[in-house]
Amino acid sequence: MNKIDLHGLTHNEAEIRAEDFVLNQSQDELFGCKIITGNSNEMISRITEMLDRQGFSWYIPSWNLGEIVV
Repeated sequence: MNKIDLHGLTHNEAEIRAEDFVLNQSQDELFGCKIITGNSNEMISRITEMLDRQGFSWYIPSWNLGEIVV
């Protein structure tokens, strides 16, 4: 499963890169990917809102709250 790590990016940069990454990954209809956000509530909120806008299914695993699985 491919992943992107957003550590060290501003919230705006992270949202843009995550959106580009997920849209690119979704070209394969059987895709799955991980977005590493860290534990920033604002970052998680912005990324999950973007995923909802784009119509992706996602979840945050209970064992790693700094990761979103799409």
